[in-house]
Amino acid sequence: MSFTLDISRACEAMKGNTDKAVRKVLLDLGASLVLKSPVGNRDKWQENIYRASKGLPPTPAWYVGGRFKGNWQHGFGSAPVGELPDIDPSGGASMARITGGVAASPVAGIHYLANNLPYAQALEDGHSDQAPTGVLELTLIEFPGIVKRSQA
Repeated sequence: MSFTLDISRACEAMKGNTDKAVRKVLLDLGASLVLKSPVGNRDKWQENIYRASKGLPPTPAWYVGGRFKGNWQHGFGSAPVGELPDIDPSGGASMARITGGVAASPVAGIHYLANNLPYAQALEDGHSDQAPTGVLELTLIEFPGIVKRSQA
């Protein structure tokens, strides 16, 4: 057995582990973003608290929380564009979309996890009492631990 063959076999063995680790990191990052995403509750909005004190119904009547959580997307090679119409308070549909995107993409290259709603930055900046320190910032703090767990 030659030295070249030994290196080739080692590289092939590591490639499988590397691919698995990268995919796990991407999925864990996606899960962190989705799970940390607040789901709006119009009863907690200041305007609706005021309206409730006056005996008025909350506004808007059509509001259902979960649009932000339902807009997490995966892209490979370029960032996803556009908003999704999804309302996903559990995050299950977003995670399925991210999982499918990660599985269908090559490992080597640039992967994006994005939320393109116009109010995503406001939520990241603490607009929601449910996520006062944002979603991305907390996930970035957790990133080293996510990577470490992927290697286990």
